[in-house]
Amino acid sequence: METSGTGPSGERINTPQHRALGSASRVVIFRLVRDAAGGLTAADVAAATGQHLSTTRAHLERLVEAGLLVKARASGGLPGRPAWRYRATAADPAPAPAPYRALAAALLDHLPRDGGDLRDAAARIGRDWGRQLAASTPAGDDPVEALTAVFDGLGFSPQPGPAGSGDDELHLHTCPFLELVGHNPDAMCGLHAGVAQGVLDSRGVASDRAVLEPFGAPHACVVRLPLTARRIAGEP
Repeated sequence: METSGTGPSGERINTPQHRALGSASRVVIFRLVRDAAGGLTAADVAAATGQHLSTTRAHLERLVEAGLLVKARASGGLPGRPAWRYRATAADPAPAPAPYRALAAALLDHLPRDGGDLRDAAARIGRDWGRQLAASTPAGDDPVEALTAVFDGLGFSPQPGPAGSGDDELHLHTCPFLELVGHNPDAMCGLHAGVAQGVLDSRGVASDRAVLEPFGAPHACVVRLPLTARRIAGEP
């Protein structure tokens, strides 16, 4: 049975989080992941702590269930299914607008459960959603401006990648859907990758090479854009 209480200043105690941190091993793991700007894999954590890999995975999953960590597959756009990478959740993440959260949750509920590739199925749904969002954005024909406007409206705090990075990137500094990501990271990351592709489609950019890379930069997820997006936008 779940219990609750109040802290010394009257704030509500989040008992699942406190219970997850009731283990000294999980406290060490949480601090390791929290201090790693780009997140860590279970293998990274096991190497740092000397724990058995299966024990480390169990601790990490407990921290995810408690809402202290979030996980995603960071592939760099390469094929295959890479290891989960874990990152600490923001202390006070900005929530997405309520209609968007409700829509995202509804989309997840209607994804197939037959063992197919959930990320690809979510990306197809996201692509249609991205076209619809782009149609209502005040941004003009510039694909990068449209993409920035859509992700800003969703609450991702998008910013251009750092100068000289060598890639055409849009950095997403917050994730307003962390609760949903925690429940189904492959589907939510696929959904948002599809949104990016749908926005680019709406501006006449072949979006198949657009990639959303979870934890692709310290403190940010990264949308990697095809070079044609910048050229259409009039940049060299």
